[in-house]
Amino acid sequence: MDALAPYPRLLVTRFSACFRFYDAVLPELSGAALDKGTPDGPYANWEAEGGRPVLALFDRGAMAAALGTAALPARPEQPAQDTAMLVFVVDDVDGRFAHCLDHGGSPVLAPADRPEWGPGMRSAHLRDPDGQLIELQSYGTR
Repeated sequence: MDALAPYPRLLVTRFSACFRFYDAVLPELSGAALDKGTPDGPYANWEAEGGRPVLALFDRGAMAAALGTAALPARPEQPAQDTAMLVFVVDDVDGRFAHCLDHGGSPVLAPADRPEWGPGMRSAHLRDPDGQLIELQSYGTR
């Protein structure tokens, strides 16, 4: 793994459900494979070919304990606007969206052409089991 390459690390409350979701969908979405971790947590990460980091999960409670923030609320008042989103560029938005839903994702916006966002843009939005917003996008393919 390249120590200088940034990659997302999600702090999750439903570690086991999120682990199963990402373990099922990351190979399809990014070619990533599990490098370390189990559904029992508190940490797991996936890497692509050549050891390129793609995503890590960390148990939110474990991180809060380490940071001394365990007494703070786990989430801002709901509902609230999203503050971050994982984006995957895929070859087949519709197929990958269905695959994510089959493995525990929750739909937000169904696949649709979005020319106002860019030429040939097609996208779909869903949430992982912990509520993290995910966008699947492609340009000029279905």
